[in-house]
Amino acid sequence: MPRPLSERQSLEREREELPEDLAAYQRELAARAPADKPQRERLAWHIHRVQKRMAEVEVQLTALRTEK
Repeated sequence: MPRPLSERQSLEREREELPEDLAAYQRELAARAPADKPQRERLAWHIHRVQKRMAEVEVQLTALRTEK
């Protein structure tokens, strides 16, 4: 059975995955017609949420590094 990931390992994995999520949302947004306003707003919200999470993860990883 695999060991549970440490907090640092979990955050590092999330940091690796978030840019892929961001790129997927940006591609989907670019493919949407300008007239599809509700979907474009939803995608813009997701993009903002992922960008915010990326910043939060960096702050948490920095804090973990300085605790040592």
